[in-house]
Amino acid sequence: MTYLYQKTNRFFAQVSTGMEESGVAELSELGAKQVEPAFRGIHFRADHAGLYRANYLARTLTRILAPLKTFRCPDPDALYREARAVPWPEIFSVDRTFAVFANVSHSNITHSQFAGLRLKDAVVDRFRQELNRRPNIDPRNPDLWLNLHIHKNTATLSLDASGGSLHRRGYRLNALEAPMQETLAAAIIRLSEWNGGRPLYDPMCGAGTLLCEGLMHGARIPAGFLRPRFGFQFLPDFDETLWQAVKKEADQEIHPLPPGRIQGSDASHRAVDIALENTRTLPHGERVRITPARFQDMSGLEDGVLVCNPPYGVRMGDKPAVGDLIAAFGDFLKQRCKGSAAFLYFGDRELIKRVGLKPAWKKPLRNGPLDGRLVKYELY
Repeated sequence: MTYLYQKTNRFFAQVSTGMEESGVAELSELGAKQVEPAFRGIHFRADHAGLYRANYLARTLTRILAPLKTFRCPDPDALYREARAVPWPEIFSVDRTFAVFANVSHSNITHSQFAGLRLKDAVVDRFRQELNRRPNIDPRNPDLWLNLHIHKNTATLSLDASGGSLHRRGYRLNALEAPMQETLAAAIIRLSEWNGGRPLYDPMCGAGTLLCEGLMHGARIPAGFLRPRFGFQFLPDFDETLWQAVKKEADQEIHPLPPGRIQGSDASHRAVDIALENTRTLPHGERVRITPARFQDMSGLEDGVLVCNPPYGVRMGDKPAVGDLIAAFGDFLKQRCKGSAAFLYFGDRELIKRVGLKPAWKKPLRNGPLDGRLVKYELY
């Protein structure tokens, strides 16, 4: 069977709200063609190497879907019939686990979970028909993810070429409450335009997500460097030799930054311990300096780049105290960070006015359910 992506070389990258522009730029830089933003994602064309490269290197994308087939889907029977017609044993072994995620809109089938169950039944029944055995479902960490999208009674059935969300880099061994998503941290680093030449500092680093993404960006460490597998390895035309060549070429770009070029600090000793543990899972992570200290006690940073996700009321539960902290942080920026640029992410937009500085710009970026803002301050 020839699948849809093989006929068109066309794929769909899911991306969080606010990161579309960064996602388009990344895909274009990685050699993708006809990169076109769409609702909740980006359509693009790529050859095999381009698909592997996008999954391995892109930092702001959530996942990449390889469409297998599209069909009219006016009712559950049509969904089951068309899905069962796919020769699933050609794609993955009965000994592998799989899971399904689905979404529906403006269609006769109105429940995403029900649509996903019908797809699951069709896959399992096709295996039973051919092998008299069925694969197991693993909703948490399957070998293979399948995606079903039904819009206006037209279904698109895809294989998740990423093998789960790409935000799971693998360096976060531990986390604190309400951690920043890795793709958001990567977008902040990208929007800061920091390239490794100037000092980068996070004065309230928490578990170190911004520091890790800064290290990966500055040292050219592929976003998927620690991922054990990708979904594209299950595609029927997967080329292992080509994949290893793509991976080798990307890994050869990794290089160390000067010790202390990236620095972080946090008032919590536990946060510092976690940040140290997380950064050291990455190549050259030992060169990232992280200090247990309040920002009020630090000397600051001149002629550098500050990135920070300050605490907010949702995380700390005491909004007035958070407001006072942000006001003190604004004073820190004004008095001790002259000549630098600061990029602060606010999960609570009401706190922006407490900084006491005029923003150069604000950009909406989501962190999970939070509709936050990234704010740039130029510190003269």
